[in-house]
Amino acid sequence: MLRKSIITSVVFLAFPLLLLAQQNIVDQKQRADSLYESFQEKEALELYRNILDEEPQNYRALWRASFLYSRIGNRLNDEDDQKEYFNQGIDLAKRALEVDSADAQSHFVMSVAMGRKALISGARERVAASRAIKKHVDKALEYDENHAGAWHVLGRWHFKVANLSWIERAAANTLFGGIPGDASNQKAADAIQKAIDLDDNNILYYYDLAKVYDEMGRDQQAVSVCKNAVELKSRTPDDPRLKEQCRKLIYDLQ
Repeated sequence: MLRKSIITSVVFLAFPLLLLAQQNIVDQKQRADSLYESFQEKEALELYRNILDEEPQNYRALWRASFLYSRIGNRLNDEDDQKEYFNQGIDLAKRALEVDSADAQSHFVMSVAMGRKALISGARERVAASRAIKKHVDKALEYDENHAGAWHVLGRWHFKVANLSWIERAAANTLFGGIPGDASNQKAADAIQKAIDLDDNNILYYYDLAKVYDEMGRDQQAVSVCKNAVELKSRTPDDPRLKEQCRKLIYDLQ
């Protein structure tokens, strides 16, 4: 009888602690989402990491943490630090794909993380990654044809592949039988313009579109896009730098 009474008391005392822990996770999720939506990215990433310690298969935390690792890593100055962040982004994207491979976000964040890492890798690694990036961005658009971020990645893919160096093209032909798809600067411009049509407040999209137009020799369109970009309200930590790059491009082309 005494033993039963002790067990009952322990359960009674533990129950409020369990409720408190559950409420804490709920509060962290809400706070993390709020920080994510307001582009307070380092703080959001820390909370998503805490959530994943408690719920390793939390899909939203997985794909958003992956995306944040890619974004924050892109701002780092040290290449080794960048690579570490991009690898973390890839690992989390893999976990997100294991939880839900039939959703656009898991494929999107994988394409972003792999794309960022490819930019700081050698020619062979870039070419190898380009095939996987295209596969994942195509999947993302298959599951959500109005995913602005995926259209932007597709545009960047076309731009990078259309302007591969001869070393990269040689590596692609020798090792992989060429690059899949018919990449072109025009397709890059069309895809990034689609991203802008879906999300017209993302300064990165405008800057990347202007770079494509610049490469195509369409100076007037590049200037026009940059002028639109500098008029937008800054939202992300990258936006002031991107606006400055747009102003520089305007100066160079006029």
